[in-house]
Amino acid sequence: MVKTYWGQFEEISKYNTHLNVVERLWTAWYAWMQNDVLATGIMSFMMHELVYFGRSLPWIFIDSLGFFKGYKIQSSKVPSLREQWDCAKFVLLSHFTVELPQIWLFHPMAQFFGLSTSVPFPSIWTMAYQIAIFFVLEDTWHYFSHRALHWGPLYKGIHKIHHQYSAPFGMAAEYASPIEVMILGFGTVGCPILWCAMTGDLHIFTMYIWIVLRLFQAIDAHSGYEFPWSLHHFLPFWAGADHHDLHHEKFVGNYSSSFRWWDYMLDTEYSPEAIKRRRQTKLAGDMKKGQ
Repeated sequence: MVKTYWGQFEEISKYNTHLNVVERLWTAWYAWMQNDVLATGIMSFMMHELVYFGRSLPWIFIDSLGFFKGYKIQSSKVPSLREQWDCAKFVLLSHFTVELPQIWLFHPMAQFFGLSTSVPFPSIWTMAYQIAIFFVLEDTWHYFSHRALHWGPLYKGIHKIHHQYSAPFGMAAEYASPIEVMILGFGTVGCPILWCAMTGDLHIFTMYIWIVLRLFQAIDAHSGYEFPWSLHHFLPFWAGADHHDLHHEKFVGNYSSSFRWWDYMLDTEYSPEAIKRRRQTKLAGDMKKGQ
């Protein structure tokens, strides 16, 4: 007799009381599917879609109903429902035609490098420090790749699509050409796999949490809103919406995804403070030459 998923869950729960609820749900899913590649593929794609569109939805309501209008960075450029819908259709098509095949290949590729799918899950500390490393690695990859995509031919041939919206909104985070999706997506997926290849220590559950946090970061950075409680007010090196919104508005500088340090160190930061700092540095240099 073929068990239902919940029947599988009950049986696993009966004999694995040492596992927590999430671990039992996880084990039941793989046991019920009886095909690890299929199980991981479906779970990965569904997770991505639910998180991406679920996190974008509040921003659609905020834009449409005028909530927090005073915090809109480019207040004169509020996306219409039509623009949001057109963007959603484009992104959805990209997800099914570009991202889905990559997600399907993820499990065999990850297993080749030793990614674990077993239970119990890693400790919270292990997941936390690995995710912190992934944020740093991805931000580095994103900075240099994104900066390269602003080089003339690459911008015209690849990156220009993403800059269709000079005032970004949450749904537009993954509004990009298939080539760009693959290039920048490597930072999100490739960096953890590279870590796994070097250390042999990575669980797919950690990977999922990382991807969820990365999606939240990307969508919020494109939200177009700057709040008094925005994270960069508490973590000055965090990029956030104000950092990326200027990039879309001015088409230059602010190439990082999560942090500000690469833009600061390589003098590609674009903000009133950065412009003032460059002006002062130039004046100081001119005065020194004149002495």
